This record gives sequence, C-alpha cells and structure tokens, in this order.
Amino acid sequence: QVQLVESGGGLVQAGDSLRLSCAASGRTTFSTYTMAWFRRAPGKEREFVSGITRFGGTYYGDSVKGRFTISRDNAKNTVYLQMNSLKPEDTAVYYCAGNRELHIFTTPEYEFWGQGTQVTVSS
Repeated sequence: QVQLVESGGGLVQAGDSLRLSCAASGRTTFSTYTMAWFRRAPGKEREFVSGITRFGGTYYGDSVKGRFTISRDNAKNTVYLQMNSLKPEDTAVYYCAGNRELHIFTTPEYEFWGQGTQVTVSS
C-alpha cells in the first residue's frame, strides 16, 4: 500500500507564492510512478493541475501554465508543486496522485491519492 501526504498549503494573498509537497511512503517504487496534482474548488469538479512522468516529462493545465512548476525528488520520494503569482481563483483543495503508468492522465485515473491540502488565496 502506498500513502501520499500533502503539505505546504495555507492562506496567502494574491501574487504570493507557495510550494506544496507530497511525500510517498509504504510499499512504493516512487521513481517509477507518474505523479500529478489535481485541485477541487468549492462547487466545482476536480481539475487537473500538473503531472510529471518517471522520466521528468511535465504537463500543465492551461489555467496554471507559466505560473506553476512541478518537480520531483526521487531520493526523497517527494513531488513538489511550486505555485507563483497566485490568484484568488487558485483557491482549492490540492490533491497529490500517482500511478504506475508511463503517461500523464489529465483525468483522475490514478491509483494513489493523498488527503489534500487547502490553498486559499485572498484578493
């Protein structure tokens, strides 16, 4: 069983930055996983934010492109999401997800999920 734990969320002002972390533990071969971040704002569907393959290939949702950066540290079994120039519309619960596929899925077809971390951006 693989556990994912997110951290780094909080309350910030528009224009600020945050870095989210997602640490994997348990029976994991983290370096072989594709990892992703999703978010869910109140009253909205879960939205793909970003993904990173085992080879370091990345992909971003249109709403965050140019502002967010995903990265991974396989030695620490951790994936990060650096969020810059935050906007009030980025307010959501952010979820980390992972699977053993080679490709990044922009739909929630992931085996492992974290519990989420709240990000609130005030105007």
